[in-house]
Amino acid sequence: MLVSASFSFSAKLPDNGRNGEAATANTLKPSAAQIYVLGPDDQIIVQGPNAEDISNKPARIDAKGDVNFPLIGSLHAGGLTLHEFEQLLNTRIGAFVRNPQLVVSVAEYKSQPVSVFGAVNSPGIYQIQGRKNLVEMISLAGGLRSDAGSAITVTRELPQGRLSLPGEHLDESGRYSTADLQLPDITTGRRPDQNIEAKAHDVISVSRGTMVYVFGEVKKAGGFLMADQSSISVIQALSLAEGAERTADLKHARIIRNSSVPAKWQEISCDLGKILNGKAEDLGLRPQDILYVPGSTGKKVALRALETAVTTGSGIVIWGAR
Repeated sequence: MLVSASFSFSAKLPDNGRNGEAATANTLKPSAAQIYVLGPDDQIIVQGPNAEDISNKPARIDAKGDVNFPLIGSLHAGGLTLHEFEQLLNTRIGAFVRNPQLVVSVAEYKSQPVSVFGAVNSPGIYQIQGRKNLVEMISLAGGLRSDAGSAITVTRELPQGRLSLPGEHLDESGRYSTADLQLPDITTGRRPDQNIEAKAHDVISVSRGTMVYVFGEVKKAGGFLMADQSSISVIQALSLAEGAERTADLKHARIIRNSSVPAKWQEISCDLGKILNGKAEDLGLRPQDILYVPGSTGKKVALRALETAVTTGSGIVIWGAR
């Protein structure tokens, strides 16, 4: 991606006192692209007249932050903004070329990676191009998945500075600053100050929300977020699934609960007919529970017909192999 810069260091401005000073200040004000901080592996392109040896030839910044040019040799670019590097380059080549007007642009961004993982639609590593806050980085990763929770963990390497967030702490190695925050605090405006600027090599992890699942003869099978609740009732879960179909066998419904014993699960009888009629206690569902509502086809409830790894429509594995 080529980011054009419209800045010229050699513009001739009128020397007319205070007005001339104002014109100089306006002309030399860096654009948004020029405040990008260069770093190793970034590729830059120099453009301008009277510099055929280096103009329009991509140059890669090496691991030390240096970039080599014909005639002028090595220049240190790492840690400089595009604006600052343009100044340095024009100053250096000014010893060989009269009135240089070189403009530098970034052809390929490689030095400012931010990792976004967890319950986002497109997890991966994204290069910062300018300033990006936490919400903007999550948006770059495709936004939140339907099963996303409210908690976000941010981890930052200490050379980039410690996180300015409540509860921030160092990891055991002392090399990383970590903090947890609640996304709703940012998006609802309760704590907008926690929407901090992302830095190179940050890791942003979005938690997966606690869910229950409803399958079988219901109008909307799938997984449903429990929000911040530790338990929801069977009736609540059935309501989230938009109720049972007419073909449902309410009497033989089951709650399938994951077990701490490998390859085992717990089956709990659940007479939905009696619960809905107020003749039986409404049972509580825990995170990751499955409410299975069979069809009234005369067949027995075949719980073991459920796949070893049950998945929702979005492909989320509920449990591991049983």
